[in-house]
Order: sequence, then C-alpha cells, then structure tokens
Amino acid sequence: MIHKTAFTNQCVCWFHQVSDEYTLHRQTFYLAQDYFDRFMSTQSDVEKSMLQLIGITCLFVASKMEEACPPKLWQMAYITAGTYYKEEILKMELIILKALRWNLCPETAVSWLQLYFQMASMSVDSDLLEPQFPQDAYIQMTRLLDLCILSINSLDFQYRVLAASVLCHFLQQEAVEKLSGLSKDVLQPCLNWMAPFVETVGRCGRAATRDFASVKDDGHNIQTHTDYMTMLKDACKNEADSQFPTPPSSTEKTDAH
Repeated sequence: MIHKTAFTNQCVCWFHQVSDEYTLHRQTFYLAQDYFDRFMSTQSDVEKSMLQLIGITCLFVASKMEEACPPKLWQMAYITAGTYYKEEILKMELIILKALRWNLCPETAVSWLQLYFQMASMSVDSDLLEPQFPQDAYIQMTRLLDLCILSINSLDFQYRVLAASVLCHFLQQEAVEKLSGLSKDVLQPCLNWMAPFVETVGRCGRAATRDFASVKDDGHNIQTHTDYMTMLKDACKNEADSQFPTPPSSTEKTDAH
C-alpha cells in the first residue's frame, strides 16, 4: 500500500486550499481524501507529477457527490494553474471510479465526529435533524481531525475510532465510549498516538470562526485552510520527542555510585 508521503501530504493539504477557495463542505474534503487514499492503495507506482491530477479529480468527484452547486469542470482545471486540462480530469475520473468500484459513499471521519457530537449534545426534546452542538467547539474538533489525517499513521485507525478519539479530548472519555460503543482498549492506542497532535493544536490557540457571504447557517461545515504543513511538522517533532526523550545534560546527570 502506498502510504502518505511528504508529496501526498502536500496534495491533501492542497485539498484544504481548494476547498476553502470554492467554499466546499467538510464532508466534500473528507470524501476526496478517502477517495485519494483508497485509490493510491490500488496503485503500485505513481509518478509525483500525477498526484495533483489525482487529487483534483478526487475533489471533483466528491464535490458532485456532496455539494448542491459543485464547481464546474473548467473551474477544477483552472485551479491547477493550467497544469491539467478538462479532458485529462475526465479521463482520470473514470480510472478512479473503476479503481474504487464506484464505492463513493463511505462514512468519513468527519461524519462520524459530527454524529457523535450531535448525540452527546442532544436532550430528550432535541430535533435530531437540527445541529444541537456548539459550532465553535465543533470547529476546534475539526481542526484537530484535519491535522491528524495528514499523518501516515492515521491510516492505522478506523474513521470512527479517529473521530471518537478527537471527541475524547473535548468530552469525558467515559461518555464518548458509551455513545460510540467503542471500548477503552480500542480507543487508547489512538488516543496515545494523537497526543502530540493535541499538543500542537493547543499551542496554536483556538481556531477562529469565519463568516461566509454565500453561506448563512452552515459556516461550521465549510472546510477552511490553515498552515497545516507547519503544524504537522511540529506534531511529528512532538511525536519523535515522546519516543526518544532528550537525554539530560552533563550537569543534570547524577553519579549513581
């Protein structure tokens, strides 16, 4: 399986930028990321020059699945700065759809997160079809999830486990275990792995809410972009430091004899 590399990380991070540019929903981004990962897992040798074409095609397909008014084909070609033409995107679209066997409606990590948070926020009289959770808190959660899925090791965990683990950093773990049906034994490895990412997000402060001229009540569901690559480098450094602690200086060492 071809895992995320520095180049594929940049491609997925580029998804964030395009999603922000065209005011696409979070689910659109996460569908595109899922298509990208699953397609790459079917390939044995992909040239770096093809990653952007694969990426924009995945986002194009995801947009048609999720958006009420998806970007046009020419807009997707335009965002590649003339690198690829409409015909190339259409050709790649068919290749990807065949590789995915037309399985285009998975439950993504963000859809699991929204479901869990909705359940945790509901009362007896709540309307299931209306968001019950505070939007600001949801935005903080999605930023952590956005960062985590850039890591190669996120592929070691099911989407529902990733989502529940994110929620555990905002709600009591016992409550998350109950509403998700996932045991502590299942969640703990992911929680341990996620700790360096939580540390990085914590140092960056709270994510700011944004207003969108074309979106009235759904702003929390719009995928936004920040400098995730810098955050990922910091999180990976935190991860490495936790595995290989810095040895004490000579002045801190004590004589064991």
